[in-house]
Amino acid sequence: EVQLVESGGGLVQPGGSLRLSCAASGFNFGTYDMSWVRQAPGKGPEWIAGLNARDARTYYADSVKGRFIISRDNTENTLYLQMNSLKLEDTANYSCNAVTPGGMRSYWGQGTQVTVSS
Repeated sequence: EVQLVESGGGLVQPGGSLRLSCAASGFNFGTYDMSWVRQAPGKGPEWIAGLNARDARTYYADSVKGRFIISRDNTENTLYLQMNSLKLEDTANYSCNAVTPGGMRSYWGQGTQVTVSS
């Protein structure tokens, strides 16, 4: 059974940091391109960060560039998102996505809630 399980969300003050994890199982994690996508209340999904399987290149949305870092540990089948200098507008449900480079298969986790509030 394919599973993506996010963790690490919570309540944090503006300027604080959190590290999200996405534990993968049931598929060959190391061969999948991985991304983080978030959805704020009342808004559509926003892709924020991606990491290629083939060359480990990373990509970021302008809204998080310079503050968030995506990484993966293929030995632990885990994707990470280090979030620094958090802002109120970062409040959202954060989900991880796994997709084969050709796009033939895609899996989603249930998400973890991040709330930035003073």
